[in-house]
Amino acid sequence: MNIIEVENIADERVKDYSRLTEAQLRSRLRPEAARIIVESPKVIRVALESGLTPLSLLCERRHIDGDARDVIAMAGDDIDIFTAERDTLASLTGYTLTRGVLSAMRRPAPRDAAEIIRDARRVCVLDGVCDSTNIGAIFRSAAALGIDAVLLAGGCCDPYCRRAIRVSMGSVFLVPWAEIESFDVLKECGFKTLAMALRHDSIPLQSDTLRAEPKLAIVMGTEGDGLADGVIVGADYVARIPMSHCVDSLNVAAASAVAFWELACRPTQ
Repeated sequence: MNIIEVENIADERVKDYSRLTEAQLRSRLRPEAARIIVESPKVIRVALESGLTPLSLLCERRHIDGDARDVIAMAGDDIDIFTAERDTLASLTGYTLTRGVLSAMRRPAPRDAAEIIRDARRVCVLDGVCDSTNIGAIFRSAAALGIDAVLLAGGCCDPYCRRAIRVSMGSVFLVPWAEIESFDVLKECGFKTLAMALRHDSIPLQSDTLRAEPKLAIVMGTEGDGLADGVIVGADYVARIPMSHCVDSLNVAAASAVAFWELACRPTQ
């Protein structure tokens, strides 16, 4: 392993961790240079097992032979391991590393929506969901509850931003996802669309009709305003989650988990 002591937070070699913004890391103009930052040994392990390419590691000295030992072994002998004391790393990254280990990785290439949903039975479509915590939580539920793919429309938050990766516990590497310009790809691949919305014409989520659909796309809207009228009108079904105590809605991450549990095709235990 190539251990490099970091003494100066302005060191150019650690700019991925210290100075580049999320937009700069994504580098749309130079996709081959795009990076993502993955935090904590457990999530780094998920990324490595999913086939991502590590570029370097940043960790406290005590973790090299401790918590980071197995991910260092998985990353290979040639990888650079930048290390320093806890306070120095906090100054470099701007926050205290709660798990003590970060990894800069090559950003995976974008996926084609039609390709990832062609053989799927249940997919989630997010329209304008901008909060990274919600994105991460939705991906974690999708991975756990049998959703085959996630499609992003309407300027959603990047699932590969640092916080979404962390909140998802690496599930953004387990569930295929792609960005879409329109919902046409769903109909082309044989999906019926289900808009989650509070409407007078909505049907209960437990409907046998929904469960019987062989290919169903569950469409979730923004945190504040929900789905746009045009999306709802264009959907094959509109459904609601029955609720008590005059509560009229749930956070989009909570609502997605309920919908996935009710409608996803999970393997029997």
